[in-house]
Amino acid sequence: MYSSNYSVGVNIFFEINKKLAALMAPHHEYEVILEEIHHTAKKDAPSGTAITLAEDILKQVHRKKQWVNELSDNPEDLEIISQRIDPTPGTHSVKYSSVIDNIEIIHTAHNRTGFATGSVIAAEFLFQKKGFYTMKDVLGL
Repeated sequence: MYSSNYSVGVNIFFEINKKLAALMAPHHEYEVILEEIHHTAKKDAPSGTAITLAEDILKQVHRKKQWVNELSDNPEDLEIISQRIDPTPGTHSVKYSSVIDNIEIIHTAHNRTGFATGSVIAAEFLFQKKGFYTMKDVLGL
């Protein structure tokens, strides 16, 4: 079983992000940025969840060539802004902004229960199976 995040809600958020990126790709007037907030004990920045979101955007929004974990003046960079603030378990947002309007999707974890629950659901799914699976398989996405 492989996943950058085992939360059911985050995995649904991944799918919404992919769809939104595909819809926004032809609209060059919108700039896209990712933001994430986690607790101060989190060692990695950006998180695996933020990287998954960014890589899914890069597959659709071809004017962006790579993600960077900082603000950038390069229009080919997809910016990920990582903040570490206690006691936040995890918040991720993807925002498309233009001079006319903004479109934003956000996932906010209220606690760590969703990560544990998703892991148990994944383990139950794997019972008596062989092979490689992802949370997409577990959730039928």
